[in-house]
Amino acid sequence: MSIEIALAIALTGGQGAPNGLPFVSPMFGDHMVLQRDKKNVIWGWSNPGDEVTVSLGGKSASTKAGPDGKWTVKIDPPKVGGPYELTIEGDRKVIFKDVLVGDVWICSGQSNMEMGLQETDNGPAVMKAANHPNIRLFLIKQNVSYTPAPLADAKWAVCSADTIGQGGWGGFSAVGYYFGRMLNRELGVPVGLVQAAWGGTAAEAWASESGLQTLKDFDSILAKIQKDRADGSPASGTLADLWIKEKVSSTNVASPTLDDSAWVETTIPNSFKEVNPQQHPGLVAFRKTVRLTLIPDGETFVRIGGLPNANWTYQHYTFVNGVRVGAAGTWDAWHRVPNSLLKVGDNQITILVNDDAGTVGFKPSTFHLRMGDSSELSIAGSWKSKFLVDSVATKDRPKDYSPAPNLPGVLYNGMLAPTFPMAIRGAIWYQGETNAGRGYQYRKLLPQMIADWRKAYGQGDFPFYIVSLAAFGQPVQQPGEDGWAELREAQYLTAKNVKNSGLAITTDVGDATDIHPKNKKAVGERLALVALAKEFKKSVEYSGPEYSGMKVQGAKVQLSFKHTEGGLVAKTKDNLGFQIAGADKVWHWASAEIKGDTVEVWSDKVAAPMAVRYAWAGYPKAGLFNGVGLPAIPFRTDDWPGVSINNK
Repeated sequence: MSIEIALAIALTGGQGAPNGLPFVSPMFGDHMVLQRDKKNVIWGWSNPGDEVTVSLGGKSASTKAGPDGKWTVKIDPPKVGGPYELTIEGDRKVIFKDVLVGDVWICSGQSNMEMGLQETDNGPAVMKAANHPNIRLFLIKQNVSYTPAPLADAKWAVCSADTIGQGGWGGFSAVGYYFGRMLNRELGVPVGLVQAAWGGTAAEAWASESGLQTLKDFDSILAKIQKDRADGSPASGTLADLWIKEKVSSTNVASPTLDDSAWVETTIPNSFKEVNPQQHPGLVAFRKTVRLTLIPDGETFVRIGGLPNANWTYQHYTFVNGVRVGAAGTWDAWHRVPNSLLKVGDNQITILVNDDAGTVGFKPSTFHLRMGDSSELSIAGSWKSKFLVDSVATKDRPKDYSPAPNLPGVLYNGMLAPTFPMAIRGAIWYQGETNAGRGYQYRKLLPQMIADWRKAYGQGDFPFYIVSLAAFGQPVQQPGEDGWAELREAQYLTAKNVKNSGLAITTDVGDATDIHPKNKKAVGERLALVALAKEFKKSVEYSGPEYSGMKVQGAKVQLSFKHTEGGLVAKTKDNLGFQIAGADKVWHWASAEIKGDTVEVWSDKVAAPMAVRYAWAGYPKAGLFNGVGLPAIPFRTDDWPGVSINNK
C-alpha cells in the first residue's frame, strides 16, 4: 500500500470492510466538487449489512452494505456553490468540509494532457496567480492493473499557487487548468478537475477489456493478459513486460536456487557496457546474496538507482527471493519488500534490466535496502551478472520497448475504474500521438473507448471533447500520404459521428521539433469554447472553418465551409495548405483564393481535378482561419486508402 493510499484511508475514516478497503472511497473528501443537476453516487466499504447514511445540504439517503461490504448511496446535491459539509454515518462518522457543488470534468490522455503548467509558455508566472478557490484539483497517481482497481491514489485540493505545481510532470495538467479556469470564469460555477493521464500511452490502455474484445484487433494481447491474471502475476504495462515475464519463467533467472557460478563477477557502480560490450538491446541480469541478521518491524524497501544518463528506454524489474517486488522505467525507484519475503540469513536479490541502449548503469548512493527501522544497508559492491538475451543475435525482441503502460485495458482498470460511477459533467481527451500510424483502427477504437466510459459512469452520453493532434515533425516539401493526418481524421470523424462529442483544432500551436508544444492555453480554452457552445448553449463560435462540400468547375474546385464566423481569413501569404489531385491520384500543391465563404483551388498540373486535401501532413501548411481566429479543420474530399489502413 502506498503512503498516499494509506493517508487517504486515514482521512476517510480508516479501514471499513474486512478486506481492508476504506469506509469512504478516496474519490470523496475535503475540498471536493460534487456534480450539480444530477444524483451523486457516494460509496465506500463497511461490514456486510451495516447501515450507512449520507447527509448533504439538508438532504439524506441511507443504504446497507452488501455481502462484499460495499455500500452505495445516491443523493441529490443542494444548489450550486457552497461550501457544504458531507456527513457519512455508519459504524463510524466522517464529515467532509468545504464541499462545493458545480461541474466535474475528467481530464485524460497522454503526455500533452499530463504536462503541467511549469513546462508551458509563461507557466511559472501563471502558477503564481493560480489562486482559484472555486476550482478544485484531483490528480490520480499513475497505476496499471489487470482488474478494476477499487481505489484512486489521490486527494482533492483547492487550486492555488502551491497546489497547481504539485505532482505530475510540472504540476497539474495545464490543458485541464486552462479549460477549467475559462469555464469557471464564464459560467460562474465551481469546477472540479480530475486528472487521469500518462505520457506515451495508447488509447487501448484506456478502453475496457470487454469493449476491446468487440474490435477483435487486440485478442492475442488480451489472451496474454487473461493468462497472467489467472496466474496471479502482477500487472504489466507493455508488451516488453510480457516478453520479460516469459524470459524470467523460461530461464528461472530469479530463483534463489539458480546456479550462477558461471556468471560474470561485476562491481556496482558500473556501466552495462561491461556486461553488454556490443551495446545490443536485450536483457541484462544481476544477482546478489544479501545476509540479514534480523528483520526490523516496519516496511522494508529496496532502492534501485541508475546513472543520470539513463535514457527513457531503461526499465528494470526487481525480485527478492524469487518474488517480483517492483518494476520501474526510471533510474531511481523504491520497491516495497514485504517482510514476509525476507529471512534471517541469505536473501537473493535479482535485478533484470531491459536495456535498449547498453550505456546506463547503477550508482551506489541510491543502491541499498532501507529497513523498517530506517537503517540503510548498502547493496553496492560485488554482484554476478549475465547478458541474458541478445535481441540482435536471437532476433527475439518485443514490439514495444517503451516503459509506458500500453497494454489494453490496464489504465482503464488502474486509473479510471476507481472513479466509476462518480457523477461528472463530461471529459476532455488529449491523446493520439502513440496511436499515430493506426488512424483507421482509431476510427473504431476511440468511439469504443468513449462508449466504455459512458457505460461505466452510467450517466448517458455525457460530453466528450477531443484535442486534434497539434502540428509536429518537419514540414513536408511534397504533398502526399501521411499517417499523422489520418489519425487527425479519425479524431474528427469521432467528434462528428459520436453523439455529444466535440473537437478542438491545434494545427497552429504545434512545434516542428517538440511533440509537446508549450502553448497549452490555446488548447484548454478552445476545449472550453466547445463546452460553452455545445453543452451550455452559449452563443460563442467554437470551431474553425469546417469543410461542407465541393464543386468541380473545369480545372478549378470550389470548396464550401461551415463555421465561417467573421469570414474566411488567410494567415499565410503563399500556399494555404491545399493539395489537389486528378484521376492519377498524384498530389500537387494547389493555389487558393478565398471568395466569401468559399475557397477556390487549382493547379496548373491538374487539368481535371477529382479531390482536394487541406493540412494533410504531420506538420502541415495550414493558413485558413475564420474571423474569430480559429483554424480550419484538416480534411480530404477523397476516400482513397491511406497508409495506415491495414495497421493494427
